[in-house]
Amino acid sequence: MERKKTYIEDIDRGIYDIKDEVKYSYKTGKGLTPDIIREISREKNEPKWMTDFRLKSLEIYNSKPIPTWGADLSGLDMENIITYIRPDTDMQNSWEEVPEYIKDTFERLGLPQAERESLAGVGAQYDSEVVYHNIRQELVDQGVIYTDMETALRDYEDIVKEYFMKLVPPNDHKFAALHGAVWSGGSFVYVPEGVNVDIPLQSYFRLNAPGAGQFEHTLIIVERNAKLHFIEGCSAPKYKVNNLHAGCVELFVKENSSLRYSTIENWSRNMYNLNTKRAVVDRNGTIEWVSGSFGSKVSMLYPMSILRGEGARSEFTGITFAAKGQHLDTGTKVVHAAPHTTSTVNSKSISKDGGYAFYRGLVRVAPDAYGCKSSVSCESLMLDNESKSDTLPVIKLNNDDIDIGHEAKIGRISDEAIFYLMSRGISEEEAKAMIVRGFVEPITKELPLEYAVELNNLINIELEGTIG
Repeated sequence: MERKKTYIEDIDRGIYDIKDEVKYSYKTGKGLTPDIIREISREKNEPKWMTDFRLKSLEIYNSKPIPTWGADLSGLDMENIITYIRPDTDMQNSWEEVPEYIKDTFERLGLPQAERESLAGVGAQYDSEVVYHNIRQELVDQGVIYTDMETALRDYEDIVKEYFMKLVPPNDHKFAALHGAVWSGGSFVYVPEGVNVDIPLQSYFRLNAPGAGQFEHTLIIVERNAKLHFIEGCSAPKYKVNNLHAGCVELFVKENSSLRYSTIENWSRNMYNLNTKRAVVDRNGTIEWVSGSFGSKVSMLYPMSILRGEGARSEFTGITFAAKGQHLDTGTKVVHAAPHTTSTVNSKSISKDGGYAFYRGLVRVAPDAYGCKSSVSCESLMLDNESKSDTLPVIKLNNDDIDIGHEAKIGRISDEAIFYLMSRGISEEEAKAMIVRGFVEPITKELPLEYAVELNNLINIELEGTIG
């Protein structure tokens, strides 16, 4: 007898889809014009060089076509996107001072509890601005700087000017230019030489307003012989209009230092997620990316590691979960620009209900980057016959003194495996969930505790209502 499949039209995402009443103290009109850009810069009281930078970025944005090589972006209409919404509060250093409705949102998401139990510093952004920021005093005493980008531009202007959008220049692609024009909020971290930040820092980005964009900028500088783990969380409720996320992350990992950057992106199904993330790593430095992509209607996200110092190392561990109506085009890029550099890529994707998971990766080895090692593993799991999964792992090698390995596997859950578990008294739904959890376990164990729990909860939510 053929087993029937049952589907639910949409998935209850619980706390993530709770909408707040849209309150703000200021917002721009829809669309993109030089006047709107000047308005944003004027509202932020920025120096002239930043205003000029924004206007130049807008020119670049208008000169570049929308990419056609990846996911379909034809439904994104910038004329109907609000690029700047300031919440009705200034940034606070105490949760008690944050407006009640915003505080309730972050309480639901578990941020205050996580701060109390396992974090050395927290930043919380709501729509276009950071509303709360705090860092433990012992880190301040060691010279660690952790603040929002607006404060950094005011208090550490020389550092920001030296590094801001140098790694991801506006002419990199159309949405990098858009970011350069309308960026707002985000995090600035500076770890001095020799400082080991034992407990993670975390920023959480919540987009509440419908038809809006979020364009936070994260800039992290880890000086020589230093260490940091930075956690980034993102979510938004579902609306019937499109939202846009085009943030930018720039990471500078200096000699003998290490940075782990963990992200769970849990955007709603009306979100275009067009984020750009890039790290440059000096001699014997290490960058570790831990990345989970779940929400959004469309994602195009490829964290990049530039290994420019001899002995530099990068690790990328990623999981993508594409369900009905989702096209998640994700992966990573690694450039071996110096000798004896090493990289490891471990990517897993799951697709169901007609979702499309596409791995797009690049490993490039420079002519003089001899003695390099790279290992790439891509695994895709399809939960039904309607889903799609593809891998496009591009490898460009410009010398022969290297050790490169690649493997890719695409498959679906076997009826035999489900039958075996059911014969041991396990329900069909739980059997499938067990197999999926086993598939993602190598990723889960790399996540911070609260995000590992969140990932397992998301798997349970996503699989609920699908049988067979």
